Amino acid sequence: MLEKLLKKSGWTDIIIALVFILLGIMLIVSPEVITAMISIILGVICIIIGVLKFFDYLYKGKTDNYLIAISIVAIITGIVIMFCGDIIFSVFRTLISIWIIYSGIMNLQTSIIWKDYKSKLWITTLILSIITLIAGIYMLVNQGSMLQMIGVIILIYGIIDIIENIIFIKKVDNYL
Repeated sequence: MLEKLLKKSGWTDIIIALVFILLGIMLIVSPEVITAMISIILGVICIIIGVLKFFDYLYKGKTDNYLIAISIVAIITGIVIMFCGDIIFSVFRTLISIWIIYSGIMNLQTSIIWKDYKSKLWITTLILSIITLIAGIYMLVNQGSMLQMIGVIILIYGIIDIIENIIFIKKVDNYL
């Protein structure tokens, strides 16, 4: 039971890493388009939510006054998001950086566990987790770095995460 859960978790992490790889490739190839696309999609979603809440307000006989407030705030938020893509991407970049640093720390902990089990792969996992940590920290402290570099870092993170999860999936049977 535990073995299946751990393997399923490993495969889920691989799928997430593949999404990161795809995002990294897209940022390398055309970063401006990705930033604009994300801003437009998020803005349109907020505007649609605002319009739906407005119609909900009209449909309910104008008795739920909070719906009109939600509607106005959502529409204004959508417009701001659409025209402030750089700010949105900065927040997005920071969140990804924090995720990569967290992943590096968790992988560092995993390497220590592998060492305790006398696995020969603990050094590989240690090196990969240190690289992941460095990439995440670099991305966090260099907010003005080129978007392509961020794409490269996200791509590297995805590849490293896939390697570590494949190692984990193959070795989980030996340690249970």
